[in-house]
Amino acid sequence: MFHENFRRSWNLMYGACNSGKRPSGMSIRQFLAVGSEFSHHLEVHHSIEEQHIFPVLAKKMPAFKKELELLTQHKQIHAGLEKFEAYIEDCKSDEKELRLQEMKTVMETFGTVLWQHLDDEVNQLKAENMRKYWTLEEMRRMPM
Repeated sequence: MFHENFRRSWNLMYGACNSGKRPSGMSIRQFLAVGSEFSHHLEVHHSIEEQHIFPVLAKKMPAFKKELELLTQHKQIHAGLEKFEAYIEDCKSDEKELRLQEMKTVMETFGTVLWQHLDDEVNQLKAENMRKYWTLEEMRRMPM
């Protein structure tokens, strides 16, 4: 569910950047709000994962251990996300004029790793993979 919301927001923004125009009926302020919400929700989502979910999963699942792929992806995503947030904030404060091609360039700094990460996480958490590491009772006790 969360990942689908991230994908939907990304596609709306990136689609606008590709077409060179905002979605019909969407003001600049509304469009920038989508960017701000995307960024904020992704940061909160990753913070919860890193603090509460990944440590539990890392006990048995190598992909969730520190400095392995999923956490490394978080770091790469957040490096680009910081640039994205700064761009959005500069546009909201009228320090910069929204230029969709410029926004696209910023989004491309973390887009590939974001999409790979969303897929990788889902694949790691699929039932058939979880069964390799956890009993049904252990999964029922997980804080998610």
